[in-house]
Amino acid sequence: MPPPTEATFFDGHSAARRVVQVSATSDGRALVLQPEQGAAITWPMADLRAVEDAADRLVLTIHHAGDLAEARLSLSDPALIAWVRTAAPDLRRRDVAAGTLPRVSLRVAVALGAVALILFVLLPAISDRLAAALPREQEVAFGRAVVRQMSELLGEGQAALVCDSPMGAAALERMVARLTEGQDLGYDLQVSVIDSPVVNAFAAPGGHVVILRGLLDEAESADEVAGVLAHEIGHVEARDATRLAFRAAGSAGILSLLFGDVTGGAAITLAGNHLMSAAYTREAEAAADGFALRLLSDAGIGTAGFAAFFDRIDGMDGDLPAYLSTHPDSALRAAQARSAGAGGTPALTDPDWQALRAICD
Repeated sequence: MPPPTEATFFDGHSAARRVVQVSATSDGRALVLQPEQGAAITWPMADLRAVEDAADRLVLTIHHAGDLAEARLSLSDPALIAWVRTAAPDLRRRDVAAGTLPRVSLRVAVALGAVALILFVLLPAISDRLAAALPREQEVAFGRAVVRQMSELLGEGQAALVCDSPMGAAALERMVARLTEGQDLGYDLQVSVIDSPVVNAFAAPGGHVVILRGLLDEAESADEVAGVLAHEIGHVEARDATRLAFRAAGSAGILSLLFGDVTGGAAITLAGNHLMSAAYTREAEAAADGFALRLLSDAGIGTAGFAAFFDRIDGMDGDLPAYLSTHPDSALRAAQARSAGAGGTPALTDPDWQALRAICD
């Protein structure tokens, strides 16, 4: 054991710097700190913790009653430093102060509560205001960017094919024209078909509507597609897609602050993901259904096809269109469609319907 040597001691209660004689007990299990005046202080080796461990200096404190003491002992004698490093078993142990876990848990809970408040209360309200205030030309440009990102998502990094066979595109234009004739719509609709087997259709900001080929493959009549298209036009007119995209982009921005940088492109990608899953509220879905039934009625298209589509989705399992899954009772939606009136003429002639189904060929 090293001989007694001088060290610098701070008692943790004042800024006074005191010189003490430091020696080890005969059994080597403790350090004895003897000030020039006053009683000696004993620090057990097992309780010593290094606050600073440099080549020529070792600053110690003591772990006592579950907490680290405020007192500090600064050693500069090489022999004493070397011995303490060897003899103190828990010198480099990092202790958790008593009460730390409850304090951390409380702070985490408060932080999570604040994030939840922002994401689920404040952000939706702000998104509604932003959607209402966004100039239409900027909304249209935003929608183009979102649709472009959707296409890349569906194409797994490569832009998915936009289907545009001349006869199929002409048939789609005739369906859109029939649905919108005489309607005072706020947007020049941009309806496109993307070559993806996913059974889905969704609205994007600024009057964009995307139909995936899987929906055309699954549908049994043009009237079914017309009903789904009219539903998405309802979301366009209500600016539901714009609000949802703002909410998704805002969520990305908030989460980037918490977990790392998210670029603007990533925010748009997240918006596209949200739109493809179309997590609208029940109220928004019901309003879009009502809008669709009015469009069908005004266009003289029967609602039986729309109702039949709802009848069949119960058996589609995981292939269920995402926007339809927000309503648990598809049978009720089918009944509402039938009650709106089943009469009318087909949305497309049979040749046009076959051309539309073959638009990606």
